[in-house]
Amino acid sequence: MSLNETGRTYSRPWGTYTTLALMETFQVKILEVAPGGRLSLQSHEHRSEHWVVVQGVATVTVDTMQRDYQVNEAIYIPVKARHRLENLTNQPLRVIEVQVGDYLSEEDIQRYDDIYGRIK
Repeated sequence: MSLNETGRTYSRPWGTYTTLALMETFQVKILEVAPGGRLSLQSHEHRSEHWVVVQGVATVTVDTMQRDYQVNEAIYIPVKARHRLENLTNQPLRVIEVQVGDYLSEEDIQRYDDIYGRIK
């Protein structure tokens, strides 16, 4: 992704994401997860992620821990941790995601479980 793609919104089976900032070692996105939407159980080899819930309730799995997060709560996902973001409610979910690392490409996703059939 080039710097001129900042501000562009991308559709996914679970909702959308918009890139707000893209620098060499960090990226900031807004994730909008539709009611019932579920991201794949995944990990990253080159980046950590920080999520802040700004609307709705996020059900988050990090390795063996799962819990719900409310508005203004934050989650840290370490490099290589298996994680998932879900919206189990009937209301929209919005999360600010900050990725930090030396490789920020969407290609740095290892999927373990995906209801949309995106496991390689």
